[in-house]
Amino acid sequence: MSNTEAHPAELRCGALENGVPAADVEILTARDVPLGGPRAMTVRRTLPQRARTLIGAWCFADHYGPDEVSGSGGMNVAPHPHTGLQTVSWLFSGLIEHRDSLGSHALVRPGEVNLMTGGRGISHSEVSTPDTTVLHGVQLWVALPEEHRDTAPDFRHHVPVPVEPDGAEVRVFLGSLAGDTSPVGTFTPLLGAEVTLAAGAAVTLDVDPGFEHGVLVDSGDVRVDDTAVRPAELAYTAPGRRTLTLRNEAPGAARLLLLGGPPFTEEIVMWWNFVGRSHEDVARAREDWTTGTRFGEVHGYDGAPLPAPELPNLPLKPRGRAR
Repeated sequence: MSNTEAHPAELRCGALENGVPAADVEILTARDVPLGGPRAMTVRRTLPQRARTLIGAWCFADHYGPDEVSGSGGMNVAPHPHTGLQTVSWLFSGLIEHRDSLGSHALVRPGEVNLMTGGRGISHSEVSTPDTTVLHGVQLWVALPEEHRDTAPDFRHHVPVPVEPDGAEVRVFLGSLAGDTSPVGTFTPLLGAEVTLAAGAAVTLDVDPGFEHGVLVDSGDVRVDDTAVRPAELAYTAPGRRTLTLRNEAPGAARLLLLGGPPFTEEIVMWWNFVGRSHEDVARAREDWTTGTRFGEVHGYDGAPLPAPELPNLPLKPRGRAR
């Protein structure tokens, strides 16, 4: 899903200042964010936040469910715009129908990645299918670097084949891990993978020492090296590691996402569904959406597009290094 808050604040995004966190493994806790109207789906947002606002170019992480659709109403996000980013949709259960202004019409299925490049401008809708009973997944955003932020919009779909190192099952949807490489292209080096661990299992994975990494736990009693990470928490590790050990101490299976990339050093402004470099960038994108220019039209959605929220009273400021 996208950021459908009615009154979105500026989303602080920056990079790590020179350095290494106080702890070898830093734990980021999620905050609950309601999206939509009175039957709003509540998501657990771990990026961005003041403590740490980027992991590589990953700038946004919403973790939701498992939600019984009969109670929540499921997902019904009307057409809305994006600029300057890529969206990465990953499901654990349920089905979501994607339509965009390029004419793409695809399903988001568990274990399959849909990557949409907003670039200079795209619009899309997201609706859970009528036969979906439980909705559970993660929505991620990637900030595009300056030289590519106005690239042409695009849509890609990939079904990773699981690999099984040492009691783990790994699905690599972006980048390379455990001997597998995703064919999906990105504009900065990235890692994105789902890792499932059997009860009591541990795996040590070779990772790129130039990357910082985040481990977002969905379920299980997980340790990253010797640090416990609870469900819905995000564990951060700084660049310099060549291996990462993941352990499941629960009596049942554990599931997590492993994200990574080299530190992103550019200043950006992130508000609503736009990533720019200045207040003016965001204001121009909002105006273009309001006037019906730049973002195209989504065909096949039954309803009106989402209106753009009002900009805050104070100018949005570019954010650089978080520390």
